[in-house]
Amino acid sequence: MIKVKGITYLVASLAACVSLSACSSASTSSPSSNTAVADVKSPNSEVDINAAIQANADAFAACIITLQARARSEGLSDDTINSTVANLQFVPKVIELDQQQPEFSQTFANYFNKRATDWRVNEGRRLLQKHRLLLDKLAKEYGVPPQYILSFWGLETNYGSYKGKMSVLDSLATLACEPRRSSYFTTELMQSLKLKEKYNFDKETMVGSWAGAMGHTQFMPSAYAKYAVDGDGDGKADLWNSTADALTSAANFLQHLGWQRNQRWGREVLLPKDFSYDHLGAKQAVPLSTWAAQAVVQSNGQPLPGVDIQAALYLPAGHTGPAFLGYENFNVIMRWNRSEFYAITVGHLADRIIGGQPLKVSPPEQPRLSREQVKQLQAKLNEAGFDVGKPDGVLGRNSIAGIQAFQRSQNMVADGFPSPEVFIALGITL
Repeated sequence: MIKVKGITYLVASLAACVSLSACSSASTSSPSSNTAVADVKSPNSEVDINAAIQANADAFAACIITLQARARSEGLSDDTINSTVANLQFVPKVIELDQQQPEFSQTFANYFNKRATDWRVNEGRRLLQKHRLLLDKLAKEYGVPPQYILSFWGLETNYGSYKGKMSVLDSLATLACEPRRSSYFTTELMQSLKLKEKYNFDKETMVGSWAGAMGHTQFMPSAYAKYAVDGDGDGKADLWNSTADALTSAANFLQHLGWQRNQRWGREVLLPKDFSYDHLGAKQAVPLSTWAAQAVVQSNGQPLPGVDIQAALYLPAGHTGPAFLGYENFNVIMRWNRSEFYAITVGHLADRIIGGQPLKVSPPEQPRLSREQVKQLQAKLNEAGFDVGKPDGVLGRNSIAGIQAFQRSQNMVADGFPSPEVFIALGITL
């Protein structure tokens, strides 16, 4: 589970990702592989990363003493403080991963095609039958249909086949002792220690991602403490070893995030050729009837349903790729993981698990943009009078609005997408 700001159209921050779903694709065809989402390079030199590792390693022993005092102030037992906290280990790999940033963007085609696979669809269908009684019970109690719980499970850990192998306690201690986000990760470490005490977990059980996300559904410790549920009635909420606990906890978490009972996530739609692209993204949702009035239809060509809900338009690959309307439950998925790519993939995989069709419009292959290329784009837009703020290599809302305005000035399709045509029109060589 992850709740971080990150992807807007193309650019995602690896340093922000803490769950396996955000940092890896777990498997594209079988449950045994784990492929990185994006090629990464450090924004600093290798020497700088090595220096950061060494500096943190040198300070770790003193930090552990501070963490022992913090644990004592939070009421943890002397046994936990002396046997667990005192023996936490520094993990250089965690600092290395935390320091890295993706140099190149992730295209929607690359992201989606690695995750919405036939294997995941078929495995989801198999598990739907295997866990039908539990999933139907959860749907009734929490309002979250089975296919969505399965979709989250599939994307987070490939239905539990890859839950991570790094020590949660050591990873969190390493990050707690790194000054940049010490407060956040110290809090998460204390929560993980309390979970260890409460449920008598051993350190070997508590494994997960490099930043502390854990279990079938990749909950951070604070979310585990708040939302985990004992689904099998054995007296403990064990998100590593109990499928019932993990799926029940996912349903509970989604309910608390605001899941709307009896509503879809959204859907793929088809846009008319003369579409204006006046409303794009989460901040410009309008009634579904407004989209229908603009001749937007379902992917099968049928009219949009006549229901009174708000819907936002997403074009993850620009106007040449698939288009999606996201409803309120799309926003709920985004509260689980702040990635439009992730939310679209969760929704589509859920649809496929219950018999839905593949996308009508396949994601097109597109060039991967480097952060430096995006900075050049932003600088050129500023020079041309389309203010997008300080060039930072991240395609946020200001950049998308600036691209739209520039596209309109050039009589281009104003989809806000950084296409090769936009770069060429601005005089930038890709």
